[in-house]
This record gives sequence, structure tokens and C-alpha cells, in this order.
Amino acid sequence: MIRKAERKDLSRIAEILVFVKRIKYRPIFQNDDYSFGDLQVIRVAEEYDTPEILDNMWVYDDGIVKGLIHVIDKEVAELYVDYFFWGQGIGAALLEFAKDKFKVNFLWALEKNADAIRFYEAHGFYDCGERKLEEDTPEYLIKMKADHAGEKI
Repeated sequence: MIRKAERKDLSRIAEILVFVKRIKYRPIFQNDDYSFGDLQVIRVAEEYDTPEILDNMWVYDDGIVKGLIHVIDKEVAELYVDYFFWGQGIGAALLEFAKDKFKVNFLWALEKNADAIRFYEAHGFYDCGERKLEEDTPEYLIKMKADHAGEKI
């Protein structure tokens, strides 16, 4: 069900990214020029069509690509599940896959994305107190680290 992303997946990956970002981030950033101008499926597919991204991305595919995880070293750079498949364990499967295969131990989450923070906390991550501004915005990201075997790293 989880496999390495391929070029043939780019349109589906871009579709997931565009629609989930609009649903979750538009209320936070309130930037319609970005949400409905810059954030377009073809543009995102082109942006992601690089070996640096595809070589580090995995998709949940049970006949339909329903989610993706982008891992860089020990960081979860991105984790997105198509809105229509939320609550079905897909994000959990992708995150556990990355923890097992790549020993991921940190990620950055938008401070105002309470749903994502709760999700990551439910999967052993905690707010380590480090914050930084999301590039070109007034919004903060919080660093979350993995809690392996009950011990904070």
C-alpha cells in the first residue's frame, strides 16, 4: 500500500496538496492570491517533478493514491492525505512507515493547525518549544520531536 512516488503520480500528488492546503491553510493565512492563484495543480506538479522530491516521497496507494509523505533525512517534510480519505488511518500508516523505515524524529507544524498538532501528538511527537516564522508570512511553525519508547529525544 505504501510505495515510492513516481512521475506518474505527480498529478495526483499535486491535486492532494492543492486541495488540502486550501482547506487547512486558507483559514490561517487568508491569502486568496496564493490559495487560488499560485496554488494550481499543474504548477505544483511541475514544482514537484524533481528527483530531489520524488526520490524522497512515498505514497499510500490502494489502487488510488490517497496520501503522501515527503521525508528529508530524519524530518517529515510533508504529510498530506486527500480530504475525502481523512480518518481512515492513512496518515497514521504513512507516519509509522516513515518512523520505521527512516527513523524520522522531527517535523515542523503550523502553530495554528491544531488538528495536525493533535494528530502528531497522538503518534508520539511533542512540541519541543522551538518556533520559527513560516517564510514570507506572519505565522509560526513549531518544531515537534518524536517520543520513541516513552523517552523524549
